[in-house]
Amino acid sequence: MPGSRRRGIHLSKLYSFSCLRSPFRDEHRQIGKKGYSRVVYCNDPENPVAVQLNYGGNYVSTTKYTAWNFIPKALFEQFRRVANMYFLVVACVSFSPLAPYSPISVLAPLMVVIGATMVKEAVEDWRRRKQDIEANNRKVEVFDSKRGSFTETRWKKLRVGDLVKVYKDQYFPADLLLLSSSYEDGVCYVETMNLDGETNLKLKHSLDVTAPLRDETSLQKLEAVIKCEDPNEDLYSFVGSLCYNGQELPLSLQQILLRDSKLRNTDYIYGVVVFTGHDTKVMQNATDPPSKRSKIERRMDKIVYILFSVLILVSVIGSFFFGVETKKDIRRGKLRRWYLRPDDTKVLYDPQGASLAAFLHFLTGLLLYGYLIPISLYVSIEIVKVLQSIFINQDQEMYDEETDRPAHARTSNLNEELGQVNTILSDKTGTLTCNSMEFVKCAIAGTAYGRGMTEVERALAMRKGVGDTSSDLLGSTGHSAESGKSIKGFNFRDERIMNGQWVNQPYSDFIQKFFRVLAICHTAIPDVDNESGEIMYEAESPDEAAFVIAARELGFEFFERKQTSISLHELDNESANKVDRYLCKFLIVDRSLRNQRLQLRGLGFHFRSYQLLQVLEFSSARKRMSVIVRNPENQLLLLCKGADSVMFERLSEKGRLFEAETRDHIKNYAEAGLRTLVVAYRVLSEQEYRQWEEEFIKAKTSVSEDQDALVDAAADKIERNLILLGATAVEDKLQKGVPECIDKLAKAGIKIWVLTGDKMETAINIGFACSLLRQEMKQIVITLDEPDIKALEKQGDKEAIDKASIQSVQEQIREGLDQVGSVKERSVSVALIIDGKSLAYALNKNLENSFLKLATKCASVICCRSSPKQKALVSFSSC
Repeated sequence: MPGSRRRGIHLSKLYSFSCLRSPFRDEHRQIGKKGYSRVVYCNDPENPVAVQLNYGGNYVSTTKYTAWNFIPKALFEQFRRVANMYFLVVACVSFSPLAPYSPISVLAPLMVVIGATMVKEAVEDWRRRKQDIEANNRKVEVFDSKRGSFTETRWKKLRVGDLVKVYKDQYFPADLLLLSSSYEDGVCYVETMNLDGETNLKLKHSLDVTAPLRDETSLQKLEAVIKCEDPNEDLYSFVGSLCYNGQELPLSLQQILLRDSKLRNTDYIYGVVVFTGHDTKVMQNATDPPSKRSKIERRMDKIVYILFSVLILVSVIGSFFFGVETKKDIRRGKLRRWYLRPDDTKVLYDPQGASLAAFLHFLTGLLLYGYLIPISLYVSIEIVKVLQSIFINQDQEMYDEETDRPAHARTSNLNEELGQVNTILSDKTGTLTCNSMEFVKCAIAGTAYGRGMTEVERALAMRKGVGDTSSDLLGSTGHSAESGKSIKGFNFRDERIMNGQWVNQPYSDFIQKFFRVLAICHTAIPDVDNESGEIMYEAESPDEAAFVIAARELGFEFFERKQTSISLHELDNESANKVDRYLCKFLIVDRSLRNQRLQLRGLGFHFRSYQLLQVLEFSSARKRMSVIVRNPENQLLLLCKGADSVMFERLSEKGRLFEAETRDHIKNYAEAGLRTLVVAYRVLSEQEYRQWEEEFIKAKTSVSEDQDALVDAAADKIERNLILLGATAVEDKLQKGVPECIDKLAKAGIKIWVLTGDKMETAINIGFACSLLRQEMKQIVITLDEPDIKALEKQGDKEAIDKASIQSVQEQIREGLDQVGSVKERSVSVALIIDGKSLAYALNKNLENSFLKLATKCASVICCRSSPKQKALVSFSSC
């Protein structure tokens, strides 16, 4: 971009620029020392230095052509077709005396074909242009520091440094630094479906120092400078710092709101524009619209090559014999074919120059036999493609009522590819399932709680031939057993612990701690209905919302979050024993009545506020989340929930009291198709916490590129010696019609690969529930869950583990290929199931080809326990 080309010149002048605001002169002298080269003046885009930096505007274009390059670029696209190039050459030669027909007979069809195709390209590109115009002209509120108020402007007029206000359900117009939000602690929820396809909400939070900037008076006084990295395409990292009030504060991706993501569940946010237009991360990831050519078109080019070869062969043979016969026409002074007047002829037929005449005859033959190259076929295909795109746009069967969207063919170049799908690669959550989690079961202190059967259990029972299972089924939606009221996210039923009955259980203190963890260890925000007193939760993921709702329904109601505290209404163990059992049950079920009486002591409910000290956030690498709080008894507690693969290894010796039972319960839940998390806690000493806090804050405030790694390492040190409480189990129901759809796809010969992070038992049972796996199928299972591998893992010899694992996977793949060959002869379908550890070795360069050979021969493939990176590698390799 122009600004990028000039940035190196002006940056050197930056430090001595006389108009630079005095509070930031010292900070600006440090630019470059930490690798930052982009400087943003918050709320001051007209700063002379900012003007000199000449950052690009916020106008974006996603079109393939412009008014200036349309003709040359479109012509280039057309003459990539072999047939068009041939007819262009023929048209040029047709102007010579060699042509056996007039030039117009070749030029006219060629111009019609190319002209019609270029018009189609222009129409489709104009549609893209209209979408760009719509996006560039969207409205956004920008703060006018001179007037001290917000004014509406268009997206395309935004500049780096502008302070904007974005409302709920609006898209962010550029890459913004989050300053504050409608929530006091500066958090907001963002939907990034347009960026990464994820429908789950992402939690973003501002820096503590900017969170109070929530009115026009405070915003008008804002003076800050952002120093950050240059524009790049990495959606998952951001390195920079904010110079504000004499402090230099590190920035991370948690404070960055990316263009094309949407603000959800938050009334409004204030943000500063950091990257605009084509500098934004979404546009950095966007490539120029490709020249899409279908398989049929590429195959037609090959056919044209063959036909052209035949054409040349025919012309060569004809020209050869023409030259031989021409040379014989004057022999010993006699005219052999006198009627052709070989004694008075031109160069086209000259017995004295038979070789040249034969060559010219060859060129004439190329023109004369040109009908072998079917230019009309291209015309027919273009017409069919346009008509197909019209039919797709008007197809009522492809209309989605839920989103009120019809099908829309953005280009007609690839219509025929729709009918040539060979393999479908799919995730599980949100694709096969609804991504709507319901708390259905749990295991606490070695005891399993929760009645009823899941969809997967019902499918499993039907597969095993068990009779009627409807007598113990949960409903299709959650409900409170006593009130009959439907509660989204809660489908739990067990009289042993519901309605306050948990206080009579043998390990009631463990149950109390278990649900306290669920009520405190999260990033959800409560939304209270002032009229009904009903509390809804805005959570980063449906799992998290289900946990908080379950805690609430069992007497641990999370009702208030502040920047430094979390408040609960708790059903207390000791005082609840003194209260009439029916009254407790009544108060839990009737929440509106309970909210009116909570201030009364002795009813079994207490208000408890926990000081929130640290939040150790969940990530796909950590596979766990923790919070450190101080309870009303002045105890420091670390509350943690995470995947069993990382949690069990972090238990203390004394904390493993119920490990064996919990592992069994998790295995049973996995077989029932449930998603599980392990819940644990530990008590911290003041000295231990203070020492760790220093290291953690140092890691958080680091401005190096390794900041995330430093934070994770510090968190890992404190998340140890945990005490096991139990495990949760939530159900993600299958999408409506998934089994029928997969069955039809299988009958059509389409192979389906499912890439999921679930355990193997879970994935297999869900595979049966959605018809991905069928009874008659031969299953090939590749796993490293073997005694020899486990023994080596206990020894910790990494080289030996890798060597044994590669050998094991290689042998299993070879055996799988042999099995596929034998069952194919009996016309039996094959399913491949592979776990994450094995997949890591199967994608090795030495094994990748044989693994893909095996996978492509299977009707269904399930990759279990696969990480996001492995999912990407499998998708890339299979293509």
